Amino acid sequence: MGTDKTDPEVVDELYAFAESMGLEPVLVRKETSGFILNRLNIPLLNAGVALFLEGIADIADIDRTWRVSTGAPRGPFETYDIIGFRPVYDIRVAKDPDDEFAKILKKRIDAGKSGIADGEGFYRYDENGNKLGLAEEFVEDGK
Repeated sequence: MGTDKTDPEVVDELYAFAESMGLEPVLVRKETSGFILNRLNIPLLNAGVALFLEGIADIADIDRTWRVSTGAPRGPFETYDIIGFRPVYDIRVAKDPDDEFAKILKKRIDAGKSGIADGEGFYRYDENGNKLGLAEEFVEDGK
């Protein structure tokens, strides 16, 4: 992304350079919070949280539905495990100090279980980061 002070040729050269490396660059035409991917992804992550908090579906089914429907490698809660809970918690609390999901994240952070880096978040992981299954706290009866 360039600015109004960036020579357009520099942007073009960087775009071409990224393509030459086999990447698929996108041109962000105007600076915005979260750029493109996060602006698309955050509402979907929030929808997954709402489904969970409202008791509509459990974490595993929300993630499974997302993966099967979109072909994405991970669902919302698997994504949160990769991001780690601290930045997600900080953002949610900044927007709403009483955020229900932030309370769940804080409990997990305080327990040292804030995602793949800790070996457990919403899911448990082995030392290589391979998913082993839902964290015990999120396993529902009969599943």
